[in-house]
Amino acid sequence: MAGRGHPRARVLRTGAGFVARLVIVSNRVAVPEEGGKAVAAGGLAVAVKEAFTAYEGLWFGWSGNIADDPSEEPTLIDRGRVQYAVVDLSPQDHREYYAGFANRALWPIMHYRLGLGAFSRSDYAGYCRVNRIFARQLAKLIEPDDIIWVHDYHLLPLASELRGLGIANPIGYFHHIPWPAADVFNSLPASGDLLRAIADYDLIGLQTDPDVQNLHRNLCDTLRAIPLGGGSLMVDGRRTRIRSFPIGIDVAGFREAAERAGSNKVVRDTIAGLRTRKLLIGVDRLDYSKGVPERMEAVNRFFASNPDQRGNVVYIQITPKSRSEVPEYEQLSREVNETVGEINGSLGEPAWTPIQYVTKAYPRTVLAGLYRAARVGLVTPMRDGMNLVAKEYVVAQSEEDPGVLVLSKFAGAARQLPEAILVNPYDHFEVAEAIRTALYMPRGERLERWRPMAERMTREDVDWWARNFLSELENFRTVEREPPTAAAAAE
Repeated sequence: MAGRGHPRARVLRTGAGFVARLVIVSNRVAVPEEGGKAVAAGGLAVAVKEAFTAYEGLWFGWSGNIADDPSEEPTLIDRGRVQYAVVDLSPQDHREYYAGFANRALWPIMHYRLGLGAFSRSDYAGYCRVNRIFARQLAKLIEPDDIIWVHDYHLLPLASELRGLGIANPIGYFHHIPWPAADVFNSLPASGDLLRAIADYDLIGLQTDPDVQNLHRNLCDTLRAIPLGGGSLMVDGRRTRIRSFPIGIDVAGFREAAERAGSNKVVRDTIAGLRTRKLLIGVDRLDYSKGVPERMEAVNRFFASNPDQRGNVVYIQITPKSRSEVPEYEQLSREVNETVGEINGSLGEPAWTPIQYVTKAYPRTVLAGLYRAARVGLVTPMRDGMNLVAKEYVVAQSEEDPGVLVLSKFAGAARQLPEAILVNPYDHFEVAEAIRTALYMPRGERLERWRPMAERMTREDVDWWARNFLSELENFRTVEREPPTAAAAAE
């Protein structure tokens, strides 16, 4: 394979000594342009791509294009050490699989928003159909020694479809969003079918231990799965293992971006415009799980309770739009715009706008520089699998004068960042008080909170995450995979 001389490149070697190729499957694929420049992508794709820099292999998924008559064969693109295989979706496939079942049924249920779930049998049929199409196209590309790593809720049935085509390779799955309690997940029609499908993965990775416990209980209570110890279960005669693998970020790259961001014009102009004002910052994709309007109400409450801070603090909220074809997201966009207008209209003055709301997406260097300039990072989702913005904010801080992270206790990141000010995002008064505490926090306490978080993020970066998951998945090639004896199962 090409690229063996890359300084970070390594390949997986099986117990038999064969070189195993890594095959990553995700809903979207970020194909670099010629020359290696990456195409902008969401957090999942960026994390996967950063992890993939350490391995040779294949990345398979949707191209992002919608075609009236998509090809039955994937388009193959070579970019050195990694080959990309992308497929187009038809308008019906996109409507039912992506905009429909994945984002109007699975997404709200996974985030405990039952009232926003919209289940349709035709959407579910489309979801299963696209997973079947992906499996047929991917199966043609899989080699006997490949290790397959599938990502996120769009592809829950993919292993089951691959097994039906005779693919016996180790297949792992990583779930980037929360896994809800059994009663919540089981409210979704077809939940039983999805649980049976996910059990066809050899290894299931989730963000936190509570997520693991939720899925473990769900499989045991709903499918009568047999616990085998160590996170392993026997489901309908097949062994699967569930473990938490909290995802990290490219710490070295992000820290470097923050340190050199001072020369960026957007960052320079923003800092100059602040003058002596302190900056609060929030960076989120436009999604009801992120709690953006609720956070704005908390900022409004902060100014109401601290009138002396009016004119002295500015809150910048960067929120690129997403999934505009989904009705709930259009409604959310209108709600956020109305909230911003009401708060700025009631509090703002000619020389001061309390909330600066930006829907433009910025590159990493700009975001890193703005994080570094912000005295307070506001990361208050109503529910989040992990939330990488929280980790980026910590890593971007100056080690001499760090800012303070205000973090929702319902974000997975709260388990790795307990030194942050943890808040209930549903309580506007509590978040407002946390903002005040953060702004007045002395440097000594800020350093005392920041240092252990920065050390932990450095240790548990994106490479650590990928290495741990893939090392465990590789073990399935070297251990006996027959069902255990009755005595072993009873232990």
